[in-house]
Amino acid sequence: MSQDISSPAREGKQVETVSGITVRLVGDSGDGMQLLGTQLTNTSALLGNDVATFPDFPAEIRAPRGTRAGVSGFQVQFAAHEVHTPGDTLDALVAMNPAALVTNINDLRPGGLLIVNEDSFEDKDLKLANLTTSPLEEPAMEKYRLVKVPMTRLTREAVSSLGLSVKESDRCRNFFAMGLVYWLYGRDMEATLRFIRGKFSKTEQIAAANEKALKTGWAFGETTETLGISYNVEPAQLPAGKYRNIMGNQALAWGLMTAAQLSGKKLVYGSYPITPASDILHELCKYKNFGICTFQAEDEIAAVCSALGASYGGAMGVTTSSGPGIALKAEAMGLAVMLELPLLVIDVQRGGPSTGLPTKTEQADLMQVLFGRNGEAPVPVLAARSPGDCFNTAVEAWRIATRYMVPVVILSDGYIANGAEPWLIPDVSKLPPITIRHPKDNGEGNFKPYARDDMLARPWAIPGTPGLMHRVGGLEKQDGTGNVSYDADNHQKMVNIRAQKVANVAEMIPPQEVYGPEQGELLVLSWGGTHGSCYTAVQSALESGRSVAHCHLRHLNPFPSNLGQILGRYESVLIPELNNGQLKMLIRSKYLVDAVGFNKVKGKPFTVTELVEKIFEMTSAEGADVLVQSRAG
Repeated sequence: MSQDISSPAREGKQVETVSGITVRLVGDSGDGMQLLGTQLTNTSALLGNDVATFPDFPAEIRAPRGTRAGVSGFQVQFAAHEVHTPGDTLDALVAMNPAALVTNINDLRPGGLLIVNEDSFEDKDLKLANLTTSPLEEPAMEKYRLVKVPMTRLTREAVSSLGLSVKESDRCRNFFAMGLVYWLYGRDMEATLRFIRGKFSKTEQIAAANEKALKTGWAFGETTETLGISYNVEPAQLPAGKYRNIMGNQALAWGLMTAAQLSGKKLVYGSYPITPASDILHELCKYKNFGICTFQAEDEIAAVCSALGASYGGAMGVTTSSGPGIALKAEAMGLAVMLELPLLVIDVQRGGPSTGLPTKTEQADLMQVLFGRNGEAPVPVLAARSPGDCFNTAVEAWRIATRYMVPVVILSDGYIANGAEPWLIPDVSKLPPITIRHPKDNGEGNFKPYARDDMLARPWAIPGTPGLMHRVGGLEKQDGTGNVSYDADNHQKMVNIRAQKVANVAEMIPPQEVYGPEQGELLVLSWGGTHGSCYTAVQSALESGRSVAHCHLRHLNPFPSNLGQILGRYESVLIPELNNGQLKMLIRSKYLVDAVGFNKVKGKPFTVTELVEKIFEMTSAEGADVLVQSRAG
């Protein structure tokens, strides 16, 4: 870690080196906890730590200030080793008010560090949090290392010479807290100071106040006797290369742009704002210089139809939404199936049904994207497993869409979309191109828009190409000619062809991999954003000698061709999902495997602890002994 005048060395205090830290920052939605967490994440990544995050937003846009409904949080795990989750129990909790404290305290481990802004625990603050007495005086607080810091008063004193109003001064409290956290964990302040100067460049007074608050927080940590110890986390040993911190929605946007470049196509993005998918639109809007065309439609139907029209015209059509918007896009998605045009539909899942929990995560849209259209309208479905994996998933989805001339659904979720991790920037020169060949006039005047290649894909004819006049629309097509057909046998044939075409995608999918023993007592089968917690839980169980393996699916329709063989090699199959058992239903139906569901719909991701407990419940010590013997043999 570099040290300069902005980050003075921590002197006169004990510094303990630890392998990793999990800290959560919580306060009112106006307290800047998301900003604090993002800066802590970026700084930790710059220091070489592996990082995983979990932002937690209030479910209401303008929840009453100081109430439990208005609590905003940001959890970060940074470590000297590879991490796949933002952590289970907290090593430290920074709470800016009573509501934030009482809604998060149960996640702090016994002996963990609890830092509170004691200036926000007045009678009016307690009343807003629906409390009659201060939780700081409760006997339960004795099991934590409670540190009361008068953040509001110290921040006002630090910026008093700048002539700010009381309200403006108080808005700098998050930077005071940030400086204290930076001192506590040896974070370099320089990157955050550059951020302050850039973000507030037009308001020098505010920039100076936030900079003073940040440095005052660091100085408080250095001089107070309350915090006698600070911590150091060494850089992680990650694969060599150039990294940057990336969020899921950002990675999806970059993957889309990369796919457009690899295929030589203009990216046309039709979208309607909806949480938690809107940031994809915000990110793509920054890159008009790459020929990106973004269109904020008047509604979800117009958004998907604009993207489909772009694909008809020979561009890369993309639309995004969350569950409620996907419902509105269903008819146009069915039209894309009938037209057999490439189209990407991205569903960033959130809690439902209806408006549900807009800022909370869930995996409950799998059945919707598979079967939520009238008629037989199958589409390939892929699911990203982490923020960085969103990039690769977007590129692969477009590769499939153009090879098989079919709309493809990408599933993400709120946890992936808003989470962040260090991402190894790929060598773009080594990414294989996405080859697309549009038909030309053969001079014979017999173009057939629904002629098939070896994978049953039809040609992608660009409108206006001489000799390629053809019919499109939502009525059933005659095989080959594309003329409207009401013939019963033709309809049966075309339904079968469209289904077989999607099934053929399995030939493009690599064989499914398994982490752990190739056979044994238990297989944990997961998909989407549960990857990190499932992988870590299986890793922990294996280290304890349990007979367990992990299989994580990116491809949900069609399934990888070897999945059935894998399932048959284990005595039991456990499927953790943030829904009531949707993948479990599919696996039971297709493979006749008596899979066991482990389900959670609380708007929060799985913890590693609860998964480990379930794995131990389903495995035995005897099975562990057999596994150890087989390894020795």
